[in-house]
Amino acid sequence: MTTTGREDERSSSSEVGVGVYLYGIVPADVQVSDEARGVGDPSAAVSLVRHGEVGALVSELTLDRPLGTPDDLMAHERLLDATAAEVPVLPIRFGAVMTSSEAVVEELLAPHHDDFRSALEELDGRAEYVVKARYVEQAVLREVLEEQPAVAELREQIRSLPEDASREARIQLGEIVNQAVSAKREADTQALAEALAPVSVLTSVREPTHEQDAAHIALLVELDRQDDLEEALERFASRWEGRVQIRLLGPLAPYDFIVTPAG
Repeated sequence: MTTTGREDERSSSSEVGVGVYLYGIVPADVQVSDEARGVGDPSAAVSLVRHGEVGALVSELTLDRPLGTPDDLMAHERLLDATAAEVPVLPIRFGAVMTSSEAVVEELLAPHHDDFRSALEELDGRAEYVVKARYVEQAVLREVLEEQPAVAELREQIRSLPEDASREARIQLGEIVNQAVSAKREADTQALAEALAPVSVLTSVREPTHEQDAAHIALLVELDRQDDLEEALERFASRWEGRVQIRLLGPLAPYDFIVTPAG
């Protein structure tokens, strides 16, 4: 991010009814863009509260303002992700507010200074990427039917029965298919994670967010290895063509690998 600090703007954070909203920890020499905006009033600029070799990205927030809308969360993540593409950042969990810039220094930056500095050094030149792979519904169902003849037979039985009479059979079929897809997800996630391990520093398997998820993996990757990551995914996309659709998100702030205390 680019710009100068905004010391005079931060001084008003101690006024009654105004707090300091926290985004993340960055090196103290980071400069924040004049155009950077975060949570709350669109006119509220983001600035940096510095202490030693670290700093906290913050903005002023009216304390009587409701906090927690989808727009607030998107603004929080948007700022952190844009930062992570340029400099190391330790994300602070969404919704963290402190009383003043002085409190940010005294309660957050000073007590954790050395830990923050070390973590930032570890993250230098790295960012998080998320791989989301989702099964093509008809393709994965076809695989299950081919691999488990009993499922195909049960499916045919259900077709010949009235809806009320087939209720238990439909429940049983759903359970069997779900178990089969879960087993495939586990195997496919492991295969994908192993294939991406050589181009990543750390890997974290996320819980599925959809019943048709084939894999959901967070990776900590060197920024200069993004091309290698994309090439590895392209190979898998070709291998899984027509069966699984793959998306790559990033660079992102390292949410899955480190989250700072909120004070």
